[in-house]
Amino acid sequence: MKKRGSKPNMGEIIDKISGVQTIESIKSTLAISRNKAVYLVYLLRKKGYVKTKQDSDNSRIYFISTQNALGGVSYVDIINRYSPIKLSTLEVYKIYGREVSIEETIIYAIKTRKFRYILASLALFKGIKNWREMYRLAKENNLVREIGALYGLVEVILPRIKKINKTFLIYGLPKKSDNFKYILPNLKSKDYSLIEDRWKVFLPFNNSDFKEYLA
Repeated sequence: MKKRGSKPNMGEIIDKISGVQTIESIKSTLAISRNKAVYLVYLLRKKGYVKTKQDSDNSRIYFISTQNALGGVSYVDIINRYSPIKLSTLEVYKIYGREVSIEETIIYAIKTRKFRYILASLALFKGIKNWREMYRLAKENNLVREIGALYGLVEVILPRIKKINKTFLIYGLPKKSDNFKYILPNLKSKDYSLIEDRWKVFLPFNNSDFKEYLA
């Protein structure tokens, strides 16, 4: 039995602050001073328990988990590596023992059906190296036209992107009998109707959504 007044061990501390934190939230949760919170983050980072991201207002966000010390990578890690739009999440699912591809990360982002995830993942289209694999994954997940439409969008906002594979166009473009699809329910673009018409996919983005890409 723990003696009254004894200090909590590191495992207990991590249990209390596991997840997305700031210095202020750590300070509040543990009822400690700001200096002690900063030092605690320093100690946890040395042990590999902390990953740090900078928010849009330059404040630091800490992702604290014992999983971080085990290595591995998540799809959100891949998106944050390449995109100017950073994602903050409590997600702890990690992939071990293999390289995570750009192509599968794009599929993941679309399947979340989250506006910011898909917006952030647009940067990854510039890194597609294997369009055959991209088509295979898209077909497997019934997302061929969504990939085509998002690629068309990226062509506009991020010039000098590598050209889409011709085979993807041959098999991916919609038939006359195909109905329009939504990437996000009931969201249509005011600015990219030509891309929408070509792929019969409604895009959830407008020009004003790309400030972070054009900064």
